[in-house]
Amino acid sequence: MQSQDNRQTTPAGATNSPEPLYCNGAPGGSASAPTRRLALVVEYDGSKYMGFQLQAEQPTIQGEIERGLARFTGEPVRIRGASRTDSGAHALGQVVDFPTRSAHPVDRFPRALNHYLPNDIEVQSAWEVSPEFHSRRDAVSRTYRYHILNRPWPSPLRRHTHYWVRNELQVPEMAAAAQGLVGDHDFRWFAVGLPPEKSSVRRVHRWEVWREDDTVIIECEANGFLRHQIRRANGLLLEVGKGRLPNSTVKNALEGTLPLRLACPQAPAHGLCLMKVTYRAPSRPAAAAGQSSSPVGCGTGPGL
Repeated sequence: MQSQDNRQTTPAGATNSPEPLYCNGAPGGSASAPTRRLALVVEYDGSKYMGFQLQAEQPTIQGEIERGLARFTGEPVRIRGASRTDSGAHALGQVVDFPTRSAHPVDRFPRALNHYLPNDIEVQSAWEVSPEFHSRRDAVSRTYRYHILNRPWPSPLRRHTHYWVRNELQVPEMAAAAQGLVGDHDFRWFAVGLPPEKSSVRRVHRWEVWREDDTVIIECEANGFLRHQIRRANGLLLEVGKGRLPNSTVKNALEGTLPLRLACPQAPAHGLCLMKVTYRAPSRPAAAAGQSSSPVGCGTGPGL
């Protein structure tokens, strides 16, 4: 992910300046203002973080955003995210929402928060939404991309955003296998740590595989994903692409005819990027996320 040239590199948990430029009580800030709900579109490089979700004594995306909001508004804030990305995974269009009594204008939030946030997390836009808006529950789909550098040698510049595979992958076979994931299916075989009473049925709108020069891209969109579902499914697709498994393997996994202990590693998290979250019109966070330009490591392709 790209960082701004005028900001110094900072470790996870550090801010960009020891002196606050914005705070509650500055022009526009007031603890007595009516409660509003705001939504942010956030881009981040997740390399240094233990995922999106808050964890005690661990650097997380949620923790950094909440810390920045507290410094800017002067109030404790708990955010909700549209997707809980894994440790090491990235985002171009994560959407978060939160309540605030700060009277700062909405358009001041991105610049102020980016002052406090580390330079691997960037707020791209902010919107005021209805009090009932819920970034996770109101989402109708989420789109993820997985990036594979497929050439004989690795890339120092893409080592945090692309999974390197030395031998040439059979992309047509991977694409054919991926079509078996499209539709309404029980994805329990692909889930990790899912309680038996929880539903494992998800609706997948598309799961596409294509090549762009030395990069193989896997893009999927669904109404929701189970924990590690994408990485396990892409792990199977990689095995198909390497010629180690037939493309019928995915279909067999969905039908429950594959052994649960099949030796198939999960695709590493660093190749995964949350591209966008889609909401029903007239949701402005969705429009903002969909219009974001692709950063270094997220690439381009169909569906955006």
